[in-house]
Amino acid sequence: MSPAHRAYRYVGPGDLRASIRPDTAGRRIDTEADFHTWADERTGAEWTEPFTFVISLEGSLLLAPRRSEHVACAGGAPVLSAGEISFRFRGDRWIVYEISNQSTGYCPAPTSWPNVATALERANLEHPGRFTHEIVFRRCPACRELNIVREDDFACVFCDAELPDSWNVDLADA
Repeated sequence: MSPAHRAYRYVGPGDLRASIRPDTAGRRIDTEADFHTWADERTGAEWTEPFTFVISLEGSLLLAPRRSEHVACAGGAPVLSAGEISFRFRGDRWIVYEISNQSTGYCPAPTSWPNVATALERANLEHPGRFTHEIVFRRCPACRELNIVREDDFACVFCDAELPDSWNVDLADA
């Protein structure tokens, strides 16, 4: 499977996965009409923060409030990408204003962007063409802790061991 089509399993705390309820799953957005229905249900206060999103294995965009866990938004399932997304109304339409792959539950690689772009385009949402805030996740091979790589410094913040160049977060893959 190419990096762009990798399925990301949940790698976060087990207690979060255990707390998933059917009412916590994200809203499936496959069309522009789906998005407009969802957007019309949002309150003014909700638009002040980014929303949680995942891309399902079927390629659908799922949206939930920001304080939602990605694993809950996905209903506990593996995803093609995950992160946070902000929308703005510009002219006569909604656009994706900012988007990141910030999800410490799934830790998707930046190479998951094509899956996100496809889902956004299916819903007729204009987007910036990339993650506007790109996060690089790595698991330390020495101490097994999860790291966010900052400023291309591939050193573990916990034990200073060298982090690998390629994505290795899922312990099942290690």
